[in-house]
Amino acid sequence: MMKRRRFLAISAAFAASPTLASAQVQDWHGKGLGAALHLRLVGVPAARAALVWHGVERVIAQIEQAASLHQDSALRRLNRDGKIFYPGPDLAGLMTLSTQVHRATNGAFDPSVQPLWLAQAQGTDTQAAAKHVGWGRVTHSKTEITLPHGMALSFNGIAQGWAADRIAKLLRAEGFRDVLIDMGEVIALGHSQNGTPWRAAITAPDGAELARVDLSNRALATSSPRGTLIGQASPHILHPKLAPLWSTVSVSAPTAALADALSTAFCLMPRPAINTALSRFPQAALERIV
Repeated sequence: MMKRRRFLAISAAFAASPTLASAQVQDWHGKGLGAALHLRLVGVPAARAALVWHGVERVIAQIEQAASLHQDSALRRLNRDGKIFYPGPDLAGLMTLSTQVHRATNGAFDPSVQPLWLAQAQGTDTQAAAKHVGWGRVTHSKTEITLPHGMALSFNGIAQGWAADRIAKLLRAEGFRDVLIDMGEVIALGHSQNGTPWRAAITAPDGAELARVDLSNRALATSSPRGTLIGQASPHILHPKLAPLWSTVSVSAPTAALADALSTAFCLMPRPAINTALSRFPQAALERIV
């Protein structure tokens, strides 16, 4: 479950109603965990919005320091050394949620596929790499995480959603009520500048629009296994025992991390198994599957 291209487009109708036509809208664009980030705050003057952007950047930096594969993060140290003490709240939280989704999806969600991804990318022995995959062999607590020899983790199937949730928590704490957070995974708080729910268009890898979803105080994530390929042909959503069954899967949930993880896992699961997993997360919903 490595980094994958997302297929979410946020559409906002700018023909505002008369009562909201003067609503102030502040946009911010940045980057985090390898993804483009777009924030929109509604009904907020520019001076107030400017005060929170640095806080958003700090949140992103904290999560990259915990769970990125591209710098000297806690995750990189864990993969290198096989053990880490006091992983911190972000990495520990990702471990806990990953275990919950792993169990609910009967193992389809598995962040321990990093050795398999590397083997696919480097053209080395995938069968040998698959022997080092298996979330059930990872031990973790708030104070210690241990990996068996040869195992490595990647949270690219959940970390962007986790980051979006942390940003949403910050903005709520600062008193912002009408907010759009788009890191590929989308969180929509309150309403758009028109006083209506935010609207997300779910599109297929070829750009065809599949559905539109209204969101308010809810998150949406969409996964497409072949949206990004490893090498020339391998889908980037991987599992040693499962293969993708669907082209595009979109899930909404109270949190972006949960929607992110479920949409990833569901790409590998038949409908009966998806329904069983959803029964364990009753606030999540399958929005589109093709």
